[in-house]
Amino acid sequence: MYVIIMGAGRVGITLAEFLIGKRYDITVIESRKTECNKAVSELDAIVICGNGTNTKILEESNISDADFFVAVTGNDETNLLTCILAKNYGVPKVISRMSNLDHRDAFKKVGIDYVISPEMAAAGFLERLISRPNATDLTEFGRGDAEILDMNITNIKINGKRVSEVSPTDDYILIALYRQGNLKIPKPDDILSKGDNILVLVKKGMIKKVNKAFTS
Repeated sequence: MYVIIMGAGRVGITLAEFLIGKRYDITVIESRKTECNKAVSELDAIVICGNGTNTKILEESNISDADFFVAVTGNDETNLLTCILAKNYGVPKVISRMSNLDHRDAFKKVGIDYVISPEMAAAGFLERLISRPNATDLTEFGRGDAEILDMNITNIKINGKRVSEVSPTDDYILIALYRQGNLKIPKPDDILSKGDNILVLVKKGMIKKVNKAFTS
């Protein structure tokens, strides 16, 4: 599978890293020199420093061979134009980021296959997080019977305890541990420390209990 990503900001880099991990062939196009150099140093992929609205740059990326074209710059107009060009080159699936909802009709009219709006998605999460101030992220599962909280350990009583001492319980289970930028699946004998970032699977209605256990 060959994917071209236009835009080497946070979204573009994260997407590229994920797809590279899936062994997709990736080309990243980025017009800003600093971000382009960063992508070159961080990604095991072809990186083209240039403007994706330039047909020569698109042809240099072998766009006619692409299975997907993804435009994720922070500029709606740039994303729209490059997606139109990608469609004209016959790319089967074209995906675009859209920041301004006023542009929704324009994106639909040109036949872009999928339009994503991280800003709107983030707004939805923020609304929910306001009512759960100790959680840094939250995802709801299934019918809403369980949720995942991404939170930092601030309760000194947790410091030095083994995972087996705090999880699993009937109400929640610790499913991931971030430490010094590394993600690991916690083992029963792993020692927790104040400041650790954890993912906790929580039964509906038990969020306050988990917040109290790890952050009070």
